[in-house]
Amino acid sequence: MLLNKPHPLEVKVLTRRYEYPQKEAIGVDEYVAKEGYEALKKALDMTPEAIIDEVKKSSLRGRGGAGFPTGLKWSFVDRKSPKPKYIVVNADEGEPGTCKDRIILEHEGHRLIEGCLIAGRAIGSNRGWIYIRGEYRTQIEAMDRAIAEAYARGYLGDNVMGSGWAFHLSTHTGAGSYECGEESALLESLEGKRGNPRLKPPFPATSGAFQCPTIVNNVETYSAVPDIILKGGDWYAALGTPKNGGTRLVCLSGHLVTPGVYEVPLGIPLMTIINEIGGGVWKGRKLKAVIPGGSSSPVLRPEECDIPADYDSLAKAGSMLGSGATMVLDETTDMVKLMARIMKFYAHESCGWCIPCREGTAWLAKILARLDEGAGTKKDIDMVDELAQGMMGRTFCALGDAAAMPAMSFVKKFRGEFEAKIANAKVYMPAPQTQPLVVL
Repeated sequence: MLLNKPHPLEVKVLTRRYEYPQKEAIGVDEYVAKEGYEALKKALDMTPEAIIDEVKKSSLRGRGGAGFPTGLKWSFVDRKSPKPKYIVVNADEGEPGTCKDRIILEHEGHRLIEGCLIAGRAIGSNRGWIYIRGEYRTQIEAMDRAIAEAYARGYLGDNVMGSGWAFHLSTHTGAGSYECGEESALLESLEGKRGNPRLKPPFPATSGAFQCPTIVNNVETYSAVPDIILKGGDWYAALGTPKNGGTRLVCLSGHLVTPGVYEVPLGIPLMTIINEIGGGVWKGRKLKAVIPGGSSSPVLRPEECDIPADYDSLAKAGSMLGSGATMVLDETTDMVKLMARIMKFYAHESCGWCIPCREGTAWLAKILARLDEGAGTKKDIDMVDELAQGMMGRTFCALGDAAAMPAMSFVKKFRGEFEAKIANAKVYMPAPQTQPLVVL
């Protein structure tokens, strides 16, 4: 179980129904007994404009990584369009270090379903999909059970809670592509095509799934909506900091005493999360670095970590909150080896659609592997930064930036380690290539 024993500094909103340890999914009866679907009932009596305004007041920002204001995103959909409107859930949780959405999918699917229903009501949609990464077999099965329960009780179907409004929802399995975490690539995959990103504009709000108006949000984002509607946007906003409303699930991993997933208010100090909630750096060692928002976020040195953990504060510090995956690294960490491993992941996951990402990630992976082996040169270190800068802002989607940003930050902040690796450089000899046997 990833969700840890509750900590006094946590603020329970998304996880308020959970018991510790939460061994089974929260079924429809238990969910309804604890205010479940009350927010939907309230939303059915509200106008779409009122629902969107409440979400705007909440200062809810996308929990998938970009942090775009959710209410504003929903308002971009033209409800008067004659085309069908669609709801899509991005449950393709593939950012290294991230393991929070799986908890909602596995244990409280009805919260996600209710959030989708409210979003559907807000934009005039009658159809939605939950796009789940293919490796999440347990979570897919749990969501399918929750959806079946919701249909049986009339929360989904042709007559939602007797309102006369129809909304249908189903899961859709991905194929394990990190690239499909990008919304337009996800939509391509949802339509049965290869998961390559689309050119923007148009954006999904005007031309998304099957060229129809679509909103795509993360699991955690939709799951926050029921409490916003039930208790009010102002209540939710007050839990966080200005323009950073509410709580979020933080995935603590790395060299910590008590790693796991915790729910904290936005704006809580980053070092409080690490030292108090996470129990501090393990084995009595010193803190060396923190990757605050998943592998794509620029690394922070210890002296840079005395800041609030919210979108704006981390952006000001030159990093980002991203997916909420906070990776803590102790003094024994080999930063060159870590960067080489991260870049190997991005080179493998690049869809190859655009040259800056396809070639950039491949060459970065090769150069960093060479540096890690002690076979590089000082020119290689400079080349890492040069290649990364050449990728920034020049790709169809953000994967190129996701690879470039950590590469630049590692070289900038830990250049001494890169130079130490090549201080006693050896001659680099590529592995011999085995020639295939040709039979004439």
